[in-house]
Amino acid sequence: MAKTSHELAIELAVETTEMCSRIKGYPEYTKQIIRSASSIGANIAEAKYAESNADFVHKLEIAQKEANETETWLCVLWKSKIIDEITFKALRNKCGKIRRMLIASITTVKSKEQK
Repeated sequence: MAKTSHELAIELAVETTEMCSRIKGYPEYTKQIIRSASSIGANIAEAKYAESNADFVHKLEIAQKEANETETWLCVLWKSKIIDEITFKALRNKCGKIRRMLIASITTVKSKEQK
């Protein structure tokens, strides 16, 4: 069975935290990427108990922004040669998959509201 965006977001947060635990000397980067990566799943979880469709979409849009921020930090770490290309691509791909799932969910809700 395919994993949900929330399940993938939890995996991403754990994998990012594990990666950061091996990085020494860049606390400003590791703090930021851990915050953004863990925020994705937290916002998806909040969306599950949204008060309205607008609230649901808003929470997913925040999660989408956090996924974009996480990808940006991954890029910074890779281009700075702090992480290797394999790690970068694996985490970036997971982040991109989550983002695409969020976009699909947001699009679905918005299109239903317009009908």
